[in-house]
Amino acid sequence: MLITPAFAQGAGAASSGSEIALQLVPFALIFVIMYFLILRPQQRRLKDHQSMVKALRREDTIVTTGGLVGRVTKVTDDAAEVEVEIAPNVRVKIVRTMISEVRVKGAPVKAA
Repeated sequence: MLITPAFAQGAGAASSGSEIALQLVPFALIFVIMYFLILRPQQRRLKDHQSMVKALRREDTIVTTGGLVGRVTKVTDDAAEVEVEIAPNVRVKIVRTMISEVRVKGAPVKAA
């Protein structure tokens, strides 16, 4: 069974825009799957973390990303830092973004 040269050349020349589009479909599908499995949950976690840090108040027990556990002693709304007591009479300033968890909610916010 022999294939004529004219028939063999015609098969390669028949590629069109629809074939190129079909080749791009798997890449688009991978991007959509990656968005829903990786990017969207990461954005949700970031939003939850920002709201947790924003709602931080005095007497909260926190855990830092470094593993330190302490009690918040001073919070300023406009500052990027909070003061945390990690031992009796040992107070350190910690950047808000380095707080990974709020374990125990503390005293209610004072009425201004």
